[in-house]
Amino acid sequence: MTDTIETISHDSAQKELLSLTRTVKGQVLNAKNMYVEVDCKKPMPKQKIQKTETQKSYKELLNDLSCEVAECQACPLSKTRNNVVFGDGNPEARLVFVGEAPGADEDEQGLPFVGRAGQLLTNIIKAMGLERKDVYICNILKCRPPGNRNPLPEEIRLCEPFLKKQLRLIAPQTICALGSFAAKTLLRTETPITALRGRFHSYEGIPLMPTYHPAYLLRNPSAKKQVWDDVQLIMKEMSLKQS
Repeated sequence: MTDTIETISHDSAQKELLSLTRTVKGQVLNAKNMYVEVDCKKPMPKQKIQKTETQKSYKELLNDLSCEVAECQACPLSKTRNNVVFGDGNPEARLVFVGEAPGADEDEQGLPFVGRAGQLLTNIIKAMGLERKDVYICNILKCRPPGNRNPLPEEIRLCEPFLKKQLRLIAPQTICALGSFAAKTLLRTETPITALRGRFHSYEGIPLMPTYHPAYLLRNPSAKKQVWDDVQLIMKEMSLKQS
């Protein structure tokens, strides 16, 4: 009787063990099908970023900003201007020239540096081996002060945010500040232009070279050499060759 029970128990245990082994094997096979094999040695492919239709180019964003400036009524200059002088040139320029304010010719045409001082600036740009279309030109103020007077502190305060947005959109390699008002405004200093010029400063991480305004050179031709010295430093910074 005891021998019979032991035999039955032994046979039953073997059957249960065999059944359990088959079940575990089946689970292992199913598990292999559930997992994806990953080769850690191979880099995962990068997903290509698709540009959406809502993303605008820098040129379009500058145009939007220009439209915003054209509607500006923040200061009394909006009542005396003929045209807003936003800026002109390459929206992806490596070099940006910043002056102080439009003059009579600029106010008439709506473009920066188109008078006698503008022609002198054009000559300087050509001497650098560039064309006006290669650079970007703008001013601290976007409207002409009556009688070409100096910009007032309140006018600068109200208009400067537009300039800051311009420069951030263009993100140039180098900035050239033309004249005392441009240099002092951008560098947040009261140091005279005579002490600022001749060496690079930093504007939000961008090398900035202050130099004399072209209009000053028309009145003081002897300062042209100093301006050319400053321009050559810009050319060296940008790896430009003299034409």
